[in-house]
Amino acid sequence: MDPATLIGILVAFGALFAMITMEGAHVTAILLPAPMILVLVGTIAVGVAGGTLRDFITAVKAIPHAFRGKVARAHELIDNLVALAETARREGLLSLEKEADTVEDPFLRGALQNIADGTDGDELRILLEDEIETRAKAGRTAAKFYSSLGGYAPTVGIIGTVVSLTHVLENLSSPDTLGPMIATAFVATLWGLLSANFMWLPLGARLRRLSDLEVERMTLLMEGVLAVQSGSQPRLLGERLRAMVPANELPADAA
Repeated sequence: MDPATLIGILVAFGALFAMITMEGAHVTAILLPAPMILVLVGTIAVGVAGGTLRDFITAVKAIPHAFRGKVARAHELIDNLVALAETARREGLLSLEKEADTVEDPFLRGALQNIADGTDGDELRILLEDEIETRAKAGRTAAKFYSSLGGYAPTVGIIGTVVSLTHVLENLSSPDTLGPMIATAFVATLWGLLSANFMWLPLGARLRRLSDLEVERMTLLMEGVLAVQSGSQPRLLGERLRAMVPANELPADAA
């Protein structure tokens, strides 16, 4: 689990509450139900309106992944692929069927099973590339949904402020209440900016990054298993795969 998103959002809201406290204000000044409902519910609603229900469902299902998403260790993947290459050279490609039974990753397990079944290398590459593209498309859909919410939220907040200010103008005959009413009116704008920059945009960026990392992981596995199928020498395979990974993602002794 990589807790970057959870830590970042908590620290951001913590900084906000620290500022409110240091300014001598109270947190309840911004926890007003009416503007929060308009901004949060309204933003999600227009986000749904800008896509499909399937996009919305995909985005909701991606939330746990955004907070719990794992970042694969490239050197561990390479070591596993080198071990598979050694097994294939020693015992033959049919031995990969037994190895597939012990693999948890469905992408790698399916690739090894296809190799053991004698699938042609070109056909296997097409199959794996299609699976990678499908996975990337799902990740892009969820990321785009939250990024779009980040674009809508500030404008929805402004709408809430305009509505509240309209109510303020109706009460100009009561100057004693104008100050609190104007302050309350701007809470909608505050939540529009807050939700966009503290929630929606970080979620969209996180999902997009996790999708990119997943595509890189699957591509590394694809090139590795195809090399195993073609009978690549294990040591050369390891060097080739390490050349595909940025040096900062490899241990110092492996870079």
